[in-house]
Amino acid sequence: MIPVRLEIEGLYSYREKQTVEFDQLTAAGLFGIFGAVGSGKSSILEGILLALYGSTERLAATGERSSMVNLQSDQLLINFTFRAGKNNAQTYLARYSAKRNKKDREKIDTGEHTFYTWRNGTWEATDQNAEQLIGMRKEHFKQTVIIPQGKFREFIDLTPGPRAEMMQQLFGLERFDLSFKTSSLLKIAREEKIRLETQLNGLLDISEDGLNNRKSQFAELKNQNEEADQKLKKSESDFRQMELIRKSYLQLLEQKLVLTELENRKSEIEVKRQVHREFITAKTYLRPVWDRLNDAKKDLEKNRVSVTNCERFKITFRKEVEDLEEEAKELVKKNEERSAREAKIRDLKKVIEIKELEEKLRESSKSLETLQPEIDEKKSSLKTQEKQLAELEEKLETSANPDANLLSELKSATRDLSLWQTKLSDLKRIQTAFLNEEKSISAQLEAILGKIPADEKNLETWAKSQKARIHELESEREKVLRKQGLNAHAHLLIPGEPCPFCGSTHHPDPIKAEADLREIREKELSIQKEKDYLEQILSLIQKQNELGIHLENQRRNGKEKVTEIQNYETQLNALSARLNDLEVADLTKLDAQIQILSESSTYRENLLKEIQSLRKGWQFGREAMEKAEKLLQQAQLIHQTWLTQIRSKKEEIKDPTFCLPFFSKETEAIRTMISNVTKDIEDAVKLLNGMQKHLQEKRAEQIKNLSDLENFQNRVRELEVNVAGFGADFEKLKIEYGFTDEEALIRIFHHSIDAEKADLEIRQFDQKLSNTLSRIAELKAEVGVEAFSEDNFQRLRDELQIFKTAALEIQEALILLQEDIKTFTQKLADKIVLLKAFSKTEYRESNLRELDRLFQGKGFVKYVSSIYLRELCNTANLRFMKLTKNSLSLEIDEDNTFWVMDYLNGGKKRLLKTLSGGQTFQASLCLALALAEKVKALNQADQSFFFLDEGFGALDRNSLRVVFETLKALRHENRVVGIISHVEELQQEVGVYVQIELDPDRGSQVSYSY
Repeated sequence: MIPVRLEIEGLYSYREKQTVEFDQLTAAGLFGIFGAVGSGKSSILEGILLALYGSTERLAATGERSSMVNLQSDQLLINFTFRAGKNNAQTYLARYSAKRNKKDREKIDTGEHTFYTWRNGTWEATDQNAEQLIGMRKEHFKQTVIIPQGKFREFIDLTPGPRAEMMQQLFGLERFDLSFKTSSLLKIAREEKIRLETQLNGLLDISEDGLNNRKSQFAELKNQNEEADQKLKKSESDFRQMELIRKSYLQLLEQKLVLTELENRKSEIEVKRQVHREFITAKTYLRPVWDRLNDAKKDLEKNRVSVTNCERFKITFRKEVEDLEEEAKELVKKNEERSAREAKIRDLKKVIEIKELEEKLRESSKSLETLQPEIDEKKSSLKTQEKQLAELEEKLETSANPDANLLSELKSATRDLSLWQTKLSDLKRIQTAFLNEEKSISAQLEAILGKIPADEKNLETWAKSQKARIHELESEREKVLRKQGLNAHAHLLIPGEPCPFCGSTHHPDPIKAEADLREIREKELSIQKEKDYLEQILSLIQKQNELGIHLENQRRNGKEKVTEIQNYETQLNALSARLNDLEVADLTKLDAQIQILSESSTYRENLLKEIQSLRKGWQFGREAMEKAEKLLQQAQLIHQTWLTQIRSKKEEIKDPTFCLPFFSKETEAIRTMISNVTKDIEDAVKLLNGMQKHLQEKRAEQIKNLSDLENFQNRVRELEVNVAGFGADFEKLKIEYGFTDEEALIRIFHHSIDAEKADLEIRQFDQKLSNTLSRIAELKAEVGVEAFSEDNFQRLRDELQIFKTAALEIQEALILLQEDIKTFTQKLADKIVLLKAFSKTEYRESNLRELDRLFQGKGFVKYVSSIYLRELCNTANLRFMKLTKNSLSLEIDEDNTFWVMDYLNGGKKRLLKTLSGGQTFQASLCLALALAEKVKALNQADQSFFFLDEGFGALDRNSLRVVFETLKALRHENRVVGIISHVEELQQEVGVYVQIELDPDRGSQVSYSY
């Protein structure tokens, strides 16, 4: 996680909104947040925790919110922008806000806690929380990334259990907790074993011998089945032959019954045959003549009725034609007056047009009366404007025209003169400061050179000599330490017995441990004293280098400022010469000259604007006057046009006397009269046309009726002759075919008999009788038909059923046995597979049982956690041993408890809690850095962040310098470290920092060193 920006308002001492921009701070690698005690330094970390996790280190998010909010603020607002994820590639925003209750200011409403992600140029809300985005809980975040006051040594003070649990959660070691998975697999294996065992218990009777016995039974049944099939086939053949004979026998009996039935119907068929014959004769020879006679009688009666109707219509048509001819004469007379009536209508339309033109003439006269006065008024206004324009143009010509270029040049000179004089003054002041700083740095360098001993050429040779002195002392200490190592075996020396090292039996002067320990302590003190002296020399070298670079920068900057001063002085001299040429001696005269030119220019500009405005108004008035004159001409022309059209329309009237009274009437009344007369003319034409058409139709109907009367009379005479002829022919045919009784003959005509059906029935009877006699003869000729016995047939049927039953039983037994063999074979194969699976499952269960025993109680997780802790300890020792000058190192035992190896005391172990405050800080720092490094690798980030708010006040100056060298070295490891402290000496070690100051009125204020 890398911070980007923190906006904080209303939290603790932050009354006003303050923003901490981390981009430039984190770019430096090492930065600080400094301020006096109580200024609000630690509140920055509190704000980050509140934005990410919704609670602070000091107070809870619920119940104690009122103590978080600044007493003079109405709301609490934290916006924290940060980068996280793989390689810290994704940007997020954590927001926390809370407001005071409107009714009760002592009460703080529930806070709103939301997260956003930056996508496609905008913030989008996300459901993920800080633990998901950063990958760690709040407790671990405070132990690896941001370490608040009082929490720095918390990781060391944890007991082994919580410390192992922290490692599990931080590095995801729960993936090594295989106890549940192993138990689940063991349960599955046990259940599978029980299932296989149950299935095998059901297959105890399945064996190879049982399969062979079933195969032998199958072969024996197969032979029995073949014998039964042969017997069944012979019985079926005999039965089918007897079945055919029985079928013929039954057909013979059936045909005999049919013959008896046919003989009983023979007399009935003969009667039908006689009736059919008479019906055919009457229908064929007599019925056509009788039908023609009846048709002729019907036509004769119909035509007689038509003659009567036509004679009646003859009188009616004559009367209607005479009436229509009289009405047509009257309509012809009325239409002959049409042209005169239409001429009067045209004259009335002219009257309407004249009345409309007279109305337009009156409107035109009114327009002429209003346009002329308007034109006169516009002409007078134009003359007044022309006089004003002449006066203004005369004033413009008499006024002086200032030089615009000169005015611009003078204004530019005023601006440049003031600016360059200010710049020159600032540059001289800065140059003086550079010279003073240069003198101060030179004095410091001389003071440093004055500290070099007379026998040393420079600081480098002095430091080299000091290192040689320290190396010499360390060699002497090593000799004493080796001697001290033998002291551990001095108690083994017994007078008269050989030494375990040299073998001598004489021990005149054994080693005394007290003298050696005293000498070691003296050597250690001497070495430490010389090292401190070396540190002072190295500090002088570093300070000399820094002062040399600073001096060079000051000299270079001083030269640049001298060049700038010379440039500005040259520009000022050139500007003064130009002003002298313009007879402007000082700024007062320059301002007066500019004032005169500006006033003259403003006066001419105002005159030009007034002339332009007046000319524009004059042009607008002239255009309006020309437009009014054009409208007057158009109105006069239209007025004359109306007069001409009125005279022309009056001359076109044909009957002025008739039209004269209508000039005084309303136009609408004239139009109504024209419409009525026009409609009457059109109706007369339509009625005449309709009447003539109707008269023609009636005359045509009259002619047709006379023609029909003549035709019907001729047809009556013709039909009377036909009726007499058809009657004579019918009487002759009755005698010829023997039908003396005419009524009986007519009944035959009306008989409902179906001739074709009766003929078909007779022929079918004859055919069926012939076929029956023929079939009886054929059946009697077949062998065995007449000698057929039903008892023999039943006996053969019973034998066939017995053979079928026996064969079916054998087949069913054979099928069942075959299916049993198939099932038995499959079960035998299944049993073999189950035995293999059971053996494999039993072996797997045994292995899983052993693994389950090993993984119980998170044993494997604790083992992996201890490995992580050892790696953490090894990583921390790389820095811790350097900080302690190889005198101390960290170790962790099997119970995950931290120990310290004290090399100044023979490498003996002691608890970490026995360290001093400064040493504990160093150990905590190294462990925290190592833990943060592991988290960085876990999150696959190319850069990591570490914030520290504790412990610097507990270190001496030498330890503080070593710690800061360690922190500075982290920049080369792509690590960002932030520190919070009130120690003023730290500001000299940190190049980039934030300064927090507590203002009594505005609260905590944030400022930067850059």
